[in-house]
Amino acid sequence: MIIEITPDKQKAEALIKMANVTLKRLKTINEENYPSNTLVDYYDTIHKLLEAITLQTGIKIRGEGGHQELIDYVAKKHKLNEQTRQFLQQLRDYRNRISYEGFMITKNFIHTNKQSIKYIINKLFEETNKQTKSSRNQMNQKKF
Repeated sequence: MIIEITPDKQKAEALIKMANVTLKRLKTINEENYPSNTLVDYYDTIHKLLEAITLQTGIKIRGEGGHQELIDYVAKKHKLNEQTRQFLQQLRDYRNRISYEGFMITKNFIHTNKQSIKYIINKLFEETNKQTKSSRNQMNQKKF
């Protein structure tokens, strides 16, 4: 369910910071040794950035199917291409299967898709920076 709210720049900034913390921690491990955990962390980072984008513009998405709706909303409003939208939905599905069914991701999946995931994350950081003129938020953008 999409709800219009007062833009919440403070919460958006906190989510961006948490996304950076997760990425920093990911750099300290061999991601291919822990592929399922790595995918969950990448998805969590992407989700935080998607939510930050919507909070900056006064949109909150919640309820049943909220993550799916969030991906579709940001893809449409911020012109992510269909391939990217579908890939994000695939990551969401894998994250749910890992969390609720014990599904295991192969290290080959991480190896094959790591650059695409990083590209998407960097594009989402850029989008968060477009949404605010705050110089503090500009410093939050991390390329990796």
